[in-house]
Amino acid sequence: MEPAKNILSEYNPIDMVENIFAARSFEFERKNPNEVVVEIQGKWNNMLLFFAWESSMNCMHISCFMEIENKLEDRSKIFELLALINEELWVGHFSYWSEQNTPVFKHSLFLNNQDELFEHKIAQMIDIAIKECERMYPVFKVVLTKGLDPKQALYPMLLQTIGQA
Repeated sequence: MEPAKNILSEYNPIDMVENIFAARSFEFERKNPNEVVVEIQGKWNNMLLFFAWESSMNCMHISCFMEIENKLEDRSKIFELLALINEELWVGHFSYWSEQNTPVFKHSLFLNNQDELFEHKIAQMIDIAIKECERMYPVFKVVLTKGLDPKQALYPMLLQTIGQA
């Protein structure tokens, strides 16, 4: 039997991130061989997507930062909101970047040496990050800028629509 081909040793997945965004006509900046940053215009605001490849772990990490002005003095509301939102997520999680006072969606993906579909997995990871940030942006916005109670802000997002109008 022939040994399995090590796809990841031949390609840097950051190259694939660049290919995905080039195909979508987005501009990106390669920070170093294992990092790339992309700014995209989302439904509500600009988002900054940061990708990092850790070759020793065969792990791709994505962080998606949302531009939201934070007017809260007391951070307890943001941490309560993060806990409530993360309870509802199947993939990834939201955290808070204290240095920039902004929420961030994070997810990591392990890619094994025999996985030939990792470009598809990376594209899927990008789509999930953008979708979750756009879905939760209004919730973060009313809590961070208006000081709304996190449970009250999140309530409409948890309602499930049944049927059609």
